[in-house]
Amino acid sequence: MKVKIGPYNDWIGPYQIAEKLMFWADKYEDERVFKFGQFLAGKNNDSWLHKICEWIHSKQERTVKIKIDKYDTWAMDNTLAYIIVPMLKQLKATTHGAPLVDDEDVPEELRSTSAPAKQHEWDTDDNHFKRWDWVLDEMIWAFEQKLDDDEYKHLSDLEWQKRKSNGFRLFGKYYEGLWD
Repeated sequence: MKVKIGPYNDWIGPYQIAEKLMFWADKYEDERVFKFGQFLAGKNNDSWLHKICEWIHSKQERTVKIKIDKYDTWAMDNTLAYIIVPMLKQLKATTHGAPLVDDEDVPEELRSTSAPAKQHEWDTDDNHFKRWDWVLDEMIWAFEQKLDDDEYKHLSDLEWQKRKSNGFRLFGKYYEGLWD
């Protein structure tokens, strides 16, 4: 198997052009940068500049090259685990947010009902990020077990099998939350 996936293509539009042209101004502090970007974009993003930027962006493609060999699918669950484990570990190390994790997926002490009361309805509870860390740890553990050469020595261990299956279930359930 060979996988080469390039970075996402950057969007460069009227606001980014305004930031570059007004390089001396802080885009967060100086309102003129935003106003200039609005001017360049037009009232409803209908300026000729915005349309050119959209056209250029539509012509860019992210580099994705994947070659799968026949032996890669012989034990595909194992093959994918070699990719998934380091990706999950990197995600855990660099994550900036966390999706909503259902209370029934985590131990009692991490549930939202075990956290101190929130000040506002829209706040996250004190266990919000801890729940996601726990879910990531369970996924990592499950996929690491898949890579263990001695995996088969645990087949009669029902608790080990249940935990591993739960890690894979969590991976499927929170698949769309695997982003940074």
